[in-house]
Amino acid sequence: MRFAMILIGAALLASPAAAQTGGTAIPTTTISQTISLGTATPGGGFPLYGNAFAEAMNAADPQMSIVPRNTKGSNENIPLLEKGELDLALVAGEPAYEAFAGIGRAKVALRILTAIYSNPGMFVVRADSPYKTIRDLVGQPVAFGAKGSGLPILARYVLDGLGLKQDEDFKAVYLDRAGDGPAMVEDGRVAALWGAGIGWPGFAAVAASASGARFIAPSAEEIARIRARHGFLKPLTVPAGSYPKQTESIASLGSWSFVLTREDLPDDVAYRLAKTLHGVEATFCRKLAQACETTAENTVAAAPKVELIHPGVMKYLREIGVMK
Repeated sequence: MRFAMILIGAALLASPAAAQTGGTAIPTTTISQTISLGTATPGGGFPLYGNAFAEAMNAADPQMSIVPRNTKGSNENIPLLEKGELDLALVAGEPAYEAFAGIGRAKVALRILTAIYSNPGMFVVRADSPYKTIRDLVGQPVAFGAKGSGLPILARYVLDGLGLKQDEDFKAVYLDRAGDGPAMVEDGRVAALWGAGIGWPGFAAVAASASGARFIAPSAEEIARIRARHGFLKPLTVPAGSYPKQTESIASLGSWSFVLTREDLPDDVAYRLAKTLHGVEATFCRKLAQACETTAENTVAAAPKVELIHPGVMKYLREIGVMK
């Protein structure tokens, strides 16, 4: 659903004069708007992030109302954005990469509002399980994430780099709700749960369970093999203490997730969103650990091409010196 705008003044948001003010406050007497934000299924990382994102942004700009909406995840969010049924949506790195590159589909004309956080992928198993490597999980039932989410796509690339097939070498399980995975690990219905990111709810739930958790990530040699085949995946680290009883950092690989916009989101709206988000970076970080990676600098660094960043966002990033 496209955002609803109610004009409460004669001036347009971010008129040329307002846009040149740089560090001045965002106008709050010109326009009131509701902006839809697609997340994913309940219990996953995207709804957690999306709700915190909306709270921080709405508190900073009372004339703006970002409304999170549960969806089936990245693979549904992309066509919803294309049809204009969402204004913004969270999309994992791999689906975004495929959509921008036109892999398996036509290229999208969607744009990046912000990079949100990195997604180092790994498996979690019960601490008392016998599984210690990815190869140990071959032939076992493994929950690869919610149907329609980006997690199974990341797993597919990682496993392909190791010469493994997700649906042939494992008894692959795809969830209706992301939040169902931890209980399936705990009661033995699956041997492992695949996930990604820092502060991911599924990992946190298994780590906090009575059985505890062991994380399984690619070894250094496996990371090199995966990157040789899929170079867009980047080495990433899960710092020690990211999950209960995780005493050592974990090296893995993955990509960055994004907030994408529909193609025709007006430049002045994207500018206003970028400016508001930059102003609440510290507040957002205090609210949610993984939001500490949501910065203007990371958006520029994580974008596959800078031209994929929304023009309204690029205008603001140039004003603050993050882009030339």
